[in-house]
Amino acid sequence: MTPATGILTFQDLQSITGYNRRADVERILLDQGVRIFRGRTGPWTTLELINQAGGVKPASQERYDVDIL
Repeated sequence: MTPATGILTFQDLQSITGYNRRADVERILLDQGVRIFRGRTGPWTTLELINQAGGVKPASQERYDVDIL
């Protein structure tokens, strides 16, 4: 995974899913509701898209003003 961007490469996805063939990796991810992108070197996705498929909501990004104190 590219830490700064959260991008999971085809090699990452092969390791995570346990499948080696491109078609198998794509099929299992799509079956699980993970949105993938098809690139020249194989499918890729992001950690955020995997979390969305799993129902994990992003942490709230609320910002409070000093008036709250």
